[in-house]
Amino acid sequence: MKRRELFGSLVSSFNKESKQEIQLRPPYYKDETDFVSKCLSCNNECASACEVNIIVIQEDNTPKLDFSKSGCTYCDLCAKACPNDVLILNYKQYIDATLSINPLECLSWNQTMCFSCKDPCLDEAIEFIGMFRPKITEDCTACGFCIKVCPTNAIKIGA
Repeated sequence: MKRRELFGSLVSSFNKESKQEIQLRPPYYKDETDFVSKCLSCNNECASACEVNIIVIQEDNTPKLDFSKSGCTYCDLCAKACPNDVLILNYKQYIDATLSINPLECLSWNQTMCFSCKDPCLDEAIEFIGMFRPKITEDCTACGFCIKVCPTNAIKIGA
């Protein structure tokens, strides 16, 4: 195991214990109450249709996004597969979340060259001042691709 992987796993373990769970929904809904009322009679078609497998079904049978494996490509497949009109293409929006970088946990903010978050960002929404101090710009669509690749879990999700 490389030193970077060891450090990332130690910080990941700490963060999993201390972070609060936020409900991230697929980006095609109009009303949160539709999930509770209409998803009960569903066979989880949205999760099955997701090409990157980030939609997980919770105990209450409602979908949520899990960025631990990948990010949302906004491909529309979950909305097309939804039989109960909870996810509708006409309601396509950015994911209702704000991503931020914790400078205390970020390698770049601590003088270690790391571009792990910038490389997968399809929207080029992560800027670096020089080669250090990354920040997430207003161009961020909250797709989540940067979250999985951060070796220290420095990227946080807020509502």
